[in-house]
Amino acid sequence: MEPPSRYAGTDIIIEDARWRASVPGTERAIRRALVAVARQGGPDFTQSPAPSILLATDRVVKRLNARFRDKNKPTNVLTFEPLSPAHGGDIVLGYETVRREAAAASRSLRAHLSHLVVHGALHLAGYDHHHPGEAREMEGIETRTLRSLGFGDPWRQGNWQQAGSVRI
Repeated sequence: MEPPSRYAGTDIIIEDARWRASVPGTERAIRRALVAVARQGGPDFTQSPAPSILLATDRVVKRLNARFRDKNKPTNVLTFEPLSPAHGGDIVLGYETVRREAAAASRSLRAHLSHLVVHGALHLAGYDHHHPGEAREMEGIETRTLRSLGFGDPWRQGNWQQAGSVRI
């Protein structure tokens, strides 16, 4: 039996069972990504409230994207700022879009899920990518984090397969 995760307080809600079927050990993969991003200089949710993570469908993400961003289409990940200091914010991912992006980039779904969890966690910590300098900093943390997890550089095409992983 594994020791309790430092991120055991992270609420992970799997609304769409395809996530669990496509990424064995889904919850563990998410918690590993959160631990890894903290080790690479990103947010350390042992020192602040951890985010809630919702693994949903594109339909759910589209509805949220329309309501909160006025964009009537699904996206891969949405991040919602904490409502109070006691809450860590929310990260919401859409299955169909994430799976389609992973396949198009020849990445495993596990690798892409891990990347988007890291990306969302960095947004919750105040990182952004609207300006070149900000983008370089955020992408640097993402790259170091994904490499530490055994995945390739998330910004280089075809560099995502983890040794021994099955491409989905």
